[in-house]
Amino acid sequence: MTTKSAAAAARATVYGYPRQGRDRELKKAIEGYWKGRVTADALRSTAAELRRTDWRRLADAGVHEVPTGDSSYYDHVLDTTVMVGAIPARHREAVAADALDGYFAMARGTQDVAPLEMTKWFDTNYHYLVPELGPGTVFTADSAKQVAELKEALALGLAARPVLVGPVTYLLLAKPAPGVAADFDPLTLLDRLLPVYAEVLADLRAAGAEWVQLDEPALVQDRTPADLNAAARAYRDLGALTDRPRLLVASYFDRLGDALPVLAKAPVEGLAMDFTGPAAANLEGLAAVGGLPGKRLVAGVVDGRNIWVNDLEKSLSVLGTLLGLADRVDVSASSSLLHVPLDAAAEKDVDPQILRWLSFAKQKTAEITILAKGLSQGTDAIAGELAANRAALASRASSPITRNPAVRVRTGAVTDTDGRRSQPYAERAAAQRAHLGLPLLPTTTIGSFPQTGGLRVARADLRSGRIDTAGYEERIRAEIQEVISYQEKTGVDVLVHGEPERNDMVQYFAEQLDGYLATRHGWVQSYGTRYVRPPVLAGDISRPEPMTVRWTSYAQSLTAKPVKGMLTGPVTMLAWSFVRDDQPLGETARQVALALRDEVNDLEAAGTSVIQVDEPALRETLPLRAADHAAYLAWATESFRLATSGVRPDTQIHTHMCYAEFGDIVQAIDDLDADVISLEAARSHMQVARELAAHGYPREAGPGVWDIHSPRVPSAEEAADLLRTGLEAIPAERLWVNPDCGLKTRAWPETRASLENLVAAARTVREELSGS
Repeated sequence: MTTKSAAAAARATVYGYPRQGRDRELKKAIEGYWKGRVTADALRSTAAELRRTDWRRLADAGVHEVPTGDSSYYDHVLDTTVMVGAIPARHREAVAADALDGYFAMARGTQDVAPLEMTKWFDTNYHYLVPELGPGTVFTADSAKQVAELKEALALGLAARPVLVGPVTYLLLAKPAPGVAADFDPLTLLDRLLPVYAEVLADLRAAGAEWVQLDEPALVQDRTPADLNAAARAYRDLGALTDRPRLLVASYFDRLGDALPVLAKAPVEGLAMDFTGPAAANLEGLAAVGGLPGKRLVAGVVDGRNIWVNDLEKSLSVLGTLLGLADRVDVSASSSLLHVPLDAAAEKDVDPQILRWLSFAKQKTAEITILAKGLSQGTDAIAGELAANRAALASRASSPITRNPAVRVRTGAVTDTDGRRSQPYAERAAAQRAHLGLPLLPTTTIGSFPQTGGLRVARADLRSGRIDTAGYEERIRAEIQEVISYQEKTGVDVLVHGEPERNDMVQYFAEQLDGYLATRHGWVQSYGTRYVRPPVLAGDISRPEPMTVRWTSYAQSLTAKPVKGMLTGPVTMLAWSFVRDDQPLGETARQVALALRDEVNDLEAAGTSVIQVDEPALRETLPLRAADHAAYLAWATESFRLATSGVRPDTQIHTHMCYAEFGDIVQAIDDLDADVISLEAARSHMQVARELAAHGYPREAGPGVWDIHSPRVPSAEEAADLLRTGLEAIPAERLWVNPDCGLKTRAWPETRASLENLVAAARTVREELSGS
């Protein structure tokens, strides 16, 4: 039992909090601003009130030091780009004319100017805007946002800690700007960047900051000696500053490894470290370096990325061990709570038994404060909370909801043969070409078409009882008819039904699979104003009945052209859900794969000749340490093959991936054995096509020629130029023409214009090829 005197300094804090508000007020205000319905002042007022509400909520819950600067109109890495003045040349005029509009131009682009590239934040489903840097980059400090938000919190009488992306991580996340040599290393700009951070730190100290948090999650990845030397130099120089607050260097998502002794020796006042999941190894690593004598340790012992109730006694045991390794131990979540929904108590439709197992941001905050109290005052002070926690954990462990014997028997019977197609790719490709009769450079889309206001109204009307199921399905049929008719008139070769019946590419399937739980209010930010409701994977997975066959077959009945069946793959079903933590992920993936295999086989039996199984999260879920890659990729690729290998040779299997560093997983992409893969490529200027070629990828591929995460409409010539670039790496007989991703977030006018330009580009390049 911890004594009060031994841990009297223990306090509760968090690294960040969900930004959107209880009813996604920030999303609505920003989108209203884009449409001209909300003024800039009104947008700023909404954001400020949400910040104040969150800070008060945290303080009322017992958090002793609230984070500032973590809120954002779009992305905190983009905020850092503004803070250090690294505005790309093409956006400087817009930023100078209006800082807010220029900010959104960097995030979303305009008709005339492309946005920054967007990719995944480490192994999460959050997307950040990639900094563009080069030898000529000039950094200038702009601490206005960080200082203003700190002053807001201090004015409420709260202890506050500004949170910034650290300089090393910022540079490691950056890429060479357009026109800069591909081998340019942004980390060479460190000495140019550090004085800007010094200026920001001085400004924050002058504004009243006692501590500033510098987030360095890039240091939990495998780092070169040069990277580690850069980190040592950065914190040697920042630590030596005289005009600064105390510094708390934070890492999360995995173990620090070789970076831990570097940070432990740095002249900073504290470290914040993750002690959950694979980062539990930080406990052993901290002991190996002799702890943090004279320093503050913020211990992330509550999982900041999943939604299961914390094991309080296990966390207290870890905290008790840490007491002997630092001068002061405070308690936090493992990462920002940005990655979880706001409040589980809002889920009125969830089975009360399951609800007691769930912990969203509000509940995690309570867990953190309970642990801080227990660490400071001893377990007797939280005896009631510990008893309730033990009961919740026992309820979940013993519940029949979590186990289905039939599912476990089926997964146990899987053999290697079940995960292999009956013929090699070359033979399949010949059969598919003969069966489908597609032209050179076939055109298609990724799956979804615009989710119009009318469709959202129809779903709301069905939920509220204003229309019955028959009325709702009539609206869906009409939408499918329009989408099929439009694609035929435009000249698209392989059609999609547009997915008007689907609310989300994961949630839609989760709601039809046994073992999943959907939420009503569990919104989590994916990027910008895009929020998703990740379902909860609570038990063993099975498919009671077909999920997509009816609407795909209806769409096929409207056209002689092939219509793709559209499914979400097993890895993405896990990555974009809150997964169970009581069994290996590979076992859960196999369950999902078998459910999808049944769907794939039923689609084929119903006459579907092209079936796309999307895996955009394959790279995203790749572990951050190379030592962990092989085990993950083994079950990830096996689960995809298990889902797709039961079809005939002439049935064409597609997959899709977007917004990730594909070069890291080209071999895994090959191992999927899909017949066709479509990939994001527009913002990265066909980089993935070159990576596939360098690997010798033997199958068909569609690197995207239209960036759908921007409202701008690419011209036909722009798309044709990208196609020509793609042809430098991929032979014409294996190259497809498609957008980067699905179109559900786009409006119909820009979709029509862009898709028509895409088809025109394909025709132009076909003519060039036939005339050569």
